[in-house]
Amino acid sequence: MTSSAGFTLGMGRWIAPVAVLLLASGGLMRAQVVVVPTTPQVGSSNPATAEPTVPRPTTKPCIVPLFENLEFADFNLKSFSYTPPADCPGPWAKVVFTADFTVTAGRQFDRTAAFYLGQASIYYGTTAEPRSALSPSWHVERDVTDLTPIFQSPQTGEANIGNFVGTYNGVVYNGLIYADAALEFYPANFRNPAPRTPDMVIPVNGSGGDAGTLNTTTDQITQTLNLPENVESVYLNVIAQSQSNDEFWYTCVPNDEAGPLQSCGGTAFREAEVSLDSQPAGVAPIYPWIFTGGIDPYLWEPIPGVQTLDFVPYRVNLTPFAGMLADGGTHTVALSVYNADSYFLATANLLVYLDHGATKTTGGLISNTLSAAPTPTIADNIVASNGNYSGNILTTSNRNFAISGYIQTSHGKVVTTVQQNVNFSNNQTFTINSSEYVQDIQQLTTVHSTSTTQQGWLVTTEEENFRYPLTVDYSSGSTSSGFYATTNVSQAYQSDDAQSLDRFPLYWSKVNNQLSTTDTDLFDSSGNFLGPSAGQSSNTYTWRNSLGGCYTRTITSAAQVLASVSNGQGCFDQHQF
Repeated sequence: MTSSAGFTLGMGRWIAPVAVLLLASGGLMRAQVVVVPTTPQVGSSNPATAEPTVPRPTTKPCIVPLFENLEFADFNLKSFSYTPPADCPGPWAKVVFTADFTVTAGRQFDRTAAFYLGQASIYYGTTAEPRSALSPSWHVERDVTDLTPIFQSPQTGEANIGNFVGTYNGVVYNGLIYADAALEFYPANFRNPAPRTPDMVIPVNGSGGDAGTLNTTTDQITQTLNLPENVESVYLNVIAQSQSNDEFWYTCVPNDEAGPLQSCGGTAFREAEVSLDSQPAGVAPIYPWIFTGGIDPYLWEPIPGVQTLDFVPYRVNLTPFAGMLADGGTHTVALSVYNADSYFLATANLLVYLDHGATKTTGGLISNTLSAAPTPTIADNIVASNGNYSGNILTTSNRNFAISGYIQTSHGKVVTTVQQNVNFSNNQTFTINSSEYVQDIQQLTTVHSTSTTQQGWLVTTEEENFRYPLTVDYSSGSTSSGFYATTNVSQAYQSDDAQSLDRFPLYWSKVNNQLSTTDTDLFDSSGNFLGPSAGQSSNTYTWRNSLGGCYTRTITSAAQVLASVSNGQGCFDQHQF
C-alpha cells in the first residue's frame, strides 16, 4: 500500500494529507465505478494526464472483462477468473489492458493498485485521493501484447488495492475504491500482423504472488527457473516502488544529517539490482514516482505526477545470459534495491523467447564487467551555526559496464553485448533557521544503453537513452497571521530509441512526458490549515517516430480544476495516433 503522509521537514513542514487534503466528510457511500471520458475534460477535477491512449489496430476486438465494480475496502487480495476469448483465438495484433477507477468522496490515502494474471503483473500504479466534495474517477490503459503467453489459457487473477476503511487514532477513513478491468484482443490480419511475442512469461514476485517487500539492501525477491533448452533471448521487466520511509527517497540525506536537517536517512540514492545465480546481471534505475498524497496533495489535483496512475516498467536485457539459462539446469533470478530503507515493493516479469527451429541451443557468457554493487559518493557541505544549517549535500553514482554472451541457434551463432552508462546525481541545498525552512532538490538519472547483436557479418544495434529529471523546491516561513508552505515540482520521463542494421538506420522514436506544478498552503498561527493558494500545473506529452508518427498534448490546471487542453502543436505532418 501507499499511505503518502507527506514528509515533515522544518518549521513549515511537508504537508501531511490528514491535515491538508483529506477533509472530513459524512458516512460511507456505496458508489460504483463512474466511467469518465478517456480524454481530459476542461472544468473537471478528475485526474487527467496528457498521455495518449494506446493506438489500436483496425480489426474489431474481443473484449474480455476481468472484473466489474470490484470494491476495495480492506487488505485482502481479490481473485478473479480469466478465460481466453473464443471468438478471437489468436494470433493477436495487439492486446490492450484497460481499467477504470472511482474513489468515493471522503477521506482516504492514495493506495497502490496492482493487478496480476497467473501471478504476472499486468498493471501497477497508485490511486487518487478524494475530498469531502470530490469523488475522483479516472481511466488507465496499457499495451500488454508482450504478455501474450499468459492470455492463451485460462488463468486465475488477483487484484490488490489494500485500503483501510474505518477509524484510526480518532480519524475516520471512509473513501471506498472501486475498479473495472478488461482486456481487448485485436485479431491479426494482413494489414495488422501479429508481432513476435515471448514464448514464456515468468512472474518474479514475493512469496504470496504479489509484489515482494525489500526492507534492506540485502533483501531480494527471487524466482527459480527451469527453462526449456532452446532459449534464445531473455528480458526482465522491473517495477520497484518506494514506500514508507523510502517513499520520498530523493529527499533523504546521510544518517548523521537526518536529525539536524529533519529528513530521512540512508542518503538520496536508490538503485535496483538484478542477478542471475548470484552473479550481477543488470541494473534498473528507480523512477521518482510521486503519489497523489505526496509532499502537498494539492499539487496533484487534477494533474497527477508523471506515471503516478500507471507505472512504466524498466526493461533489463538479459540475453547475454541466454546460453547459461538454456543448459537444462536450475537457475535463480533475483531483484534487490540498493540502499532500501524500509521499504520498497518490487515485481517483475521475465520474458523468454525460444528458438523455434531448434530443440536445444548452447552458449555461454563471454565477459561481464558489472560490479555487484554501486559505489555512490557523498559530498556533504552542510554548515551548522547556533542551531542554523545551510549548504548542500551532493550524492552521485556512475555505473559503466558491458556484458557479452553467445548462443548457438538454428540460424547460427549470435553474440549479444549490452553496454550501459547509468549516472545519478542528487543535489540538495538547505537553509534552516528560526524564520524559514528551505530544501531545494535537483536530481537527474540518465541511462545510455547500447545492445549489439552480431550474427556472422550482420550487426544489429539498438541504442536507448532515458532521462529522469526531478526538481523539488520547498520553502516555509512566517506570515503576518501564521505561516506558509510553498512547493514547486518539475518532473519528467524522457526516452529515445534508435535501431540500425550494420549502421544503417532502421527506426527511431522519442517520448517526452514533462510536468510542472506549484502550490502554496496557508496556516493560521495555531497551525490550522486555511487552504491552498495559487495552485497551478501543466503536463506535456510528446511522441514522435521515424515513420512520421506524431502525438503531442498539453494540459493545464488552476485552482484544482483542469483549465485547458491543447492538441497537436508541432505535429505539422498530422500523422497522429
